[in-house]
Amino acid sequence: MGQSSRTPQRVAVLMGGPSAEREVSLSSGTACAAALRGEGYEVVEVDAGPDLCSVLADLKPDAILNCLHGRWGEDGCVQGLLEWVGIPYSHSGVLSSALAMDKQRSKAAFAAAGLPVVSSVMAPANEVRTRHVMKPPYVVKPNNEGSSVGIYLVHDWANGPPQLSKDMPAQVMVETYAPGRELTTTVMGDRALTVTDILTEGWYDYDAKYKPGGSRHVVPADVPSEIFDLCMDYALRAHEALGCRGVSRTDFRWDEARGTDGLILLETNTQPGMTETSLTPEQAQACGMSFGQLCAWMVEDASCDR
Repeated sequence: MGQSSRTPQRVAVLMGGPSAEREVSLSSGTACAAALRGEGYEVVEVDAGPDLCSVLADLKPDAILNCLHGRWGEDGCVQGLLEWVGIPYSHSGVLSSALAMDKQRSKAAFAAAGLPVVSSVMAPANEVRTRHVMKPPYVVKPNNEGSSVGIYLVHDWANGPPQLSKDMPAQVMVETYAPGRELTTTVMGDRALTVTDILTEGWYDYDAKYKPGGSRHVVPADVPSEIFDLCMDYALRAHEALGCRGVSRTDFRWDEARGTDGLILLETNTQPGMTETSLTPEQAQACGMSFGQLCAWMVEDASCDR
């Protein structure tokens, strides 16, 4: 979609916000805004704050590209505001955003759809600090944050429970550790794009995701065809099970020693990272779609009642 093929319309790109993923969101929003201008849109960058409703009332955008990550922007809150004021927006709607952000409830939806997930429990953070609430190895994480924010891996040789930081929520998720390779698949509309193999020296944490050289992406993933096909199938089924719209990205762990039984679905991201080198734009590029075309598709896909 080039500049001459359409009449520019005003798009507000939401970014920043108050979540733990603010900096990543600013990077996504800045990159998407530049890409949309290259596609011929009139773009306004909006750092989402408590005055968002009045800011949007003044701007009167034709559509919203939501580049917020984490709480408030990814959990149904801003989606509800946009439904209230009636501005078409990208990505998933209120219910599916809230469901995907709640790891325990989304896992229940995946299990009900016959998708492979590991066992997990919700537990008070204070209890997790004082004893092993499940046999190691296990992972402790907030139930409603993304980008590997606040994740603790407790190895099977650990002498004691994890020393969780004070800013962890009162209730946390504790889940069985799934070993293996980190794979991910983007769904765009009603089709899965491809599979990426994420290579890193250690745990795929926040630094590995966002710091230069933290990880290397192999697109398409060099995995057996049956694993590749299962990732594509599971990602689309996860997207549908949660009622997602627009673009989502589903993450997996694959234990090669166990073959197809070793493929585990970790979670679905309804607001995946959107810099040019992020996983979802990389997958779109591998399928012949430029970053600008991907951003334009999300704007054209925007609607209310999602």
